Amino acid sequence: MTATLPGAARRTHRRARTTVLIALAVLPLLPVLIGPLIAPHTIDTPVTAPFAVPGEGAALGGDQLGRDVLSRVLHGGSLLIGGALLVAAVTTLAAALIGCIAVLRPALGRAVERSADVAILLPPLLGIMLIALAWPGGGRWAVIAAAIILGTPYAVRIVAAAAAPLATAGYVEAALARGESTRYIALREVLPNLRATVLTLFGLRFVEAVYVISMAGFLQIGPQPPASDWSLMVRENASGILLNPWAVLAPSLAIAVLAITVNLVTLSLAPDTTAKAVTR
Repeated sequence: MTATLPGAARRTHRRARTTVLIALAVLPLLPVLIGPLIAPHTIDTPVTAPFAVPGEGAALGGDQLGRDVLSRVLHGGSLLIGGALLVAAVTTLAAALIGCIAVLRPALGRAVERSADVAILLPPLLGIMLIALAWPGGGRWAVIAAAIILGTPYAVRIVAAAAAPLATAGYVEAALARGESTRYIALREVLPNLRATVLTLFGLRFVEAVYVISMAGFLQIGPQPPASDWSLMVRENASGILLNPWAVLAPSLAIAVLAITVNLVTLSLAPDTTAKAVTR
C-alpha cells in the first residue's frame, strides 16, 4: 500500500499543477470571450477626438475616427479566435488521420511526403494572396481556407514523423497479423499514442493561424473597415501611434496574449511523453 503512495502523490500534484496552469492560461481569455458584453461603447460610434489620449469615456483613448479603442479591442477577438480554432481543428484532424495512415502504407507515405515538400515551399503570404484572388468576395473564409491548405502539409509531416516509430511497435504488428484494417490500426492503435504530439500540434497550428489571419487582416485581405479586427486596427491606427500608442499597442498585445495563452493550455494538457507507447 505504501509503495503506491509516491505514484499517487505525483499524479495528484500533476493534476493540481495542470488545473492551476489551465486556470492561469484561460483567465486572460475571459475578457475576449465576454468582451462584446462588457464593452462600454459600440464599435462604430465616435466618443472622443481622433487619436485622443486615454481619459474619461475612453480608457484607452480614441482611434483614427475617435472611436473607443477599448470597446473595439473587446469586440475584435471573437472572429479571430473562431477562425483560428477552425483552422487548428481542421488542420490537426486532417494531419492526424493522413499521417497515421501514411506510416502504415509506405507508398501513400512517400506520396504524402513529396506533396508536403512541394507545398511547404510555397510562401504563406503568396499562398494567401493566390487563394484570396481566386475566391473573389471570400473575405475571412478565403483566409481560413488558405491557412488550412498551407498548414496541413507541414502538420502531416510532424504527425508522420512521430508515428513512424509506433508503426513498428509490437502491438501494431500484432494487429496487422490479426488482419485488422489500416483504418482500425491508425485510429485505435497509433493515434491514441500520439496525444502529446496532437495536442502540441493543435497549439502550434492555432498560433500559426492567429498570425496568418492577423497578417491577412493587416494587408486588408479578409476583414474590411469598419470591422473591429485586431490586425485591422493595427493597420488603421499606425499613422497615429505617436499621438495615442494604445490604439496600436492594445490590439497587438491582445494578439500576443492570445497566442501565448493557447500554447500554455495545450502544453499543460499534453501528456509528459509518449515514449512508453513505443516500447509497450
